[in-house]
Amino acid sequence: MNKLFLIAMFGIFFFVSCGKDKSKTDEDFSTPPPAEKTAEAESYDPKRGLGKYSTVELGASLDKAMAEKGLKAAEVKCTSCHKPTDEKLVGPGWKGVTERRTPQWIMNFITNPDPMIDKDPELQAQLELCMIRMPNQGLSDDEARSILEYMRQNDGVK
Repeated sequence: MNKLFLIAMFGIFFFVSCGKDKSKTDEDFSTPPPAEKTAEAESYDPKRGLGKYSTVELGASLDKAMAEKGLKAAEVKCTSCHKPTDEKLVGPGWKGVTERRTPQWIMNFITNPDPMIDKDPELQAQLELCMIRMPNQGLSDDEARSILEYMRQNDGVK
């Protein structure tokens, strides 16, 4: 008797939840609503990106201790998708990234990927190749700066 009652309740729930005629609603569920335009999004700087880092001070030489911390953080949060070479894994390889991008762009992207992917045409093109958005890893400022130093080491800064 209890099984019959559960089956009947499931059937009623299924028909009620799935039977709504979507053609009679005014809402369009096929595309997400447009993102609100902010002053920051309007003034996107492809050299800086979007985020809190407007400048990042780098030493003339590599901070080896910081690069070592960056390697450890990258092994936990980054290397499942990125290789230190130019070879694509899930995301693009890191080789040469510090030569192609400014330090503030890198810091803003690794700490704030979603708004940058939404606005940067080069990141959008990269997304079409990789097919997966870079997730926000919740990096602290120190972790992000250490990963940048590891990227510099990877690109041959001594």
